[in-house]
Amino acid sequence: MGGGARGAAAGRSAGGGARCAGPARLGGGPGAARAGGGGGAGGGGRAVRRRREQDGASPPRYSDLHLYRRILREARPYAWHIVALLALGLLSTPLALLTPLPLTIAVDHGIGSRPVPPWLAALLPDTVLRSKVSILAFAALLVVAVALLTQVQSAATSLLRTYTGERLTLSFRSRLFHHVQRLSLTLHDTRGTSDPLYRIQYDVPAIQYIAIDGLIPFVTSTVTLVSILYITAVLNWRLALVALTVAPLLLLLMKVSRKRLRGQSSHVKQLESSALSVVQEVLASLRVVKAFGQESREEQRFVDRSSEGMRARVHLTLLEGGLQVLIGLTTAFGTAAVLFIGARSVQAGTLTLGELLLVMGYLAMIYEPLKTISKRIASLQSHLASAERAFRLLDEAPDVTEREGALRITRARGDVVFDRVSFAYDGDRHAVRDVSFAVPAGTRVGIVGRTGAGKSTLMNLLIRFHDPTSGRVLLDGNDLRDYRLADLRRQFAIMLQEPVLFSTSIAENIAYARPGASRDAIIRAAQLANAHEFISGLPDGYDTLVGERGLRLSAGERQRIALARAFLRDAPILVLDEPTSSVDLLTESGIMDALERLMKGRTTFMIAHRLTTLEGCDMIVVMEGGRVVQVTHDVAGFVRDALRRGRGSP
Repeated sequence: MGGGARGAAAGRSAGGGARCAGPARLGGGPGAARAGGGGGAGGGGRAVRRRREQDGASPPRYSDLHLYRRILREARPYAWHIVALLALGLLSTPLALLTPLPLTIAVDHGIGSRPVPPWLAALLPDTVLRSKVSILAFAALLVVAVALLTQVQSAATSLLRTYTGERLTLSFRSRLFHHVQRLSLTLHDTRGTSDPLYRIQYDVPAIQYIAIDGLIPFVTSTVTLVSILYITAVLNWRLALVALTVAPLLLLLMKVSRKRLRGQSSHVKQLESSALSVVQEVLASLRVVKAFGQESREEQRFVDRSSEGMRARVHLTLLEGGLQVLIGLTTAFGTAAVLFIGARSVQAGTLTLGELLLVMGYLAMIYEPLKTISKRIASLQSHLASAERAFRLLDEAPDVTEREGALRITRARGDVVFDRVSFAYDGDRHAVRDVSFAVPAGTRVGIVGRTGAGKSTLMNLLIRFHDPTSGRVLLDGNDLRDYRLADLRRQFAIMLQEPVLFSTSIAENIAYARPGASRDAIIRAAQLANAHEFISGLPDGYDTLVGERGLRLSAGERQRIALARAFLRDAPILVLDEPTSSVDLLTESGIMDALERLMKGRTTFMIAHRLTTLEGCDMIVVMEGGRVVQVTHDVAGFVRDALRRGRGSP
């Protein structure tokens, strides 16, 4: 792919991951088939952790406190929004306290004969106090006023909660996506793309729930609970004490169920992610599925995976439902006890009917925040499981990092040296071992060898998709690790056997190599790539949409667009992975003609599988079993010897 290293990496992701990307091997390497994911210097600890996860041993679970702290750090930019939400939430407490008051006024003072309490008498004019009808009317108006204020408070809270929550989700989702793009290609090859996709899209919103929909109602419910308990205790401390007897039982229920809910929620997320991977694989490889008539098989595979997730989700719902039944039953016992004792007090004359109704109203309001707190704690476990998955992905350390004080590089000369370079994927057998050779600037190098010899891995090290386990790769005399990563990647243009295009226009696909390039520059690059003629013949020209992965175009047309991308990149170093292997002879001739112009004056590494590809090279590097077994500048002699041995490929 001729869009540079960055385009290649992003193109692989867009293509559906290593399992779906077909022949686009560069950037994946042998590690795609292994259990490892953390090659490169300093990757040993991460490798052990990944192998432990893949061998079935669950990593240590993050504690609730650890997750809460991290979520609060994520929410810090929105602190004032959350404070405003808390203030609005706290307004619900006085409104809740006012809700039963109109009933008491109507029963005790409008219908009954009890005198109006002094605090109420001070608020009402004498004309109202002298008439029971006026008192009843006041009680009715108070019901409407409290209801109106409650609805306004609820609407304002909902609007601010949605705005703050969506901003928080977008911020964290963007940060996680930024991080995922910088993780090891081996990690993506091993895990595929569906799991990170699920975590970014479906696990991240849990942060919003915990920080806003969980924390704020928890705080406001606690304040409401304490306030109502105080008022109930003032009215009748014995009934308040009876009401509180259920609290220890509720706390015990929470403690017992917390771990089970968290574990089951995490299991559900894993199964749903697995089902999503089937959909992604099939859609990315739909032509193969249709060609072999395997639609029914893939449908059954999806149903099987989804059924596991469904059963796990039902089991989780059963656990949550059982907990809610126990919570409801516990509070019902408390209500029954208060009703019985309160009714006996009314019979004994120590409590009026209005006071009992007021206490019962407050009791319902005591149990409501208690149930809210209990339910929030239960539902939080599901969201904490999602938050943990998102944070674990964020905690994956990139294998390739930039050193502090890294060197700037504008345009390299193109001198490349491999100095005793070795590399292994996750401590597995070496993919490259003790490789040393030098390439002067402007040299065309053919890299040959059997499949699995280490050719693509060697190029991955050159582009710094990985760092060597030992040894070093030099560019213009400096270790690649000494350069700024973004500057380094701009020194390369890459073309793969199967170019990856994005689901946008031809012009935008070419400009991917240099965002912001003018239309004239794009057309000039297409002309150099012998692509302008066929592009101009399309109904929408350069604005033609290429379809998903460019599949509306032929293989040759896709390759020429990738070649135009490489021309626009104008990088001093080219990496070509047999770019003509999937096209016909006539198209190959046009591509090779354009490649000849592109390679002129640039250091070029060409992974070759056919002898004809090597004819324009200045030197040949032969690899076998991860080692360089031959370096020769006698290209004609190498080709002649290969033909003499009866091989059509090196």
